Amino acid sequence: MSRSATLPPVRVAPETKARLEAVLREGESLTQFIEGAVCREAEFRAEQNAAIPRAKVALRSAAKGMGLLSAEDFLAGMTQRAHTAQQRIREATAAKSKRTAG
Repeated sequence: MSRSATLPPVRVAPETKARLEAVLREGESLTQFIEGAVCREAEFRAEQNAAIPRAKVALRSAAKGMGLLSAEDFLAGMTQRAHTAQQRIREATAAKSKRTAG
């Protein structure tokens, strides 16, 4: 079992401390809040760091003509999806109307 480590103290304005204390959940200490915030931020940054290489690979692939759509093609596809969804809604509404009328 490893020993716990201590983070350096952080100086904040009294207003900041008051705002933090105002949002603590029942039974939660300021230390627990800070530890949770630090852990979440570290996880978020690790995910960001991992995403950068993936984004670079995707951009290289797109630059080779393997993935990016033109704005016109993208909008045409979205328009088609919207029309398809509208048609499904119309059909479902008509079917429901027939069941309730019949």
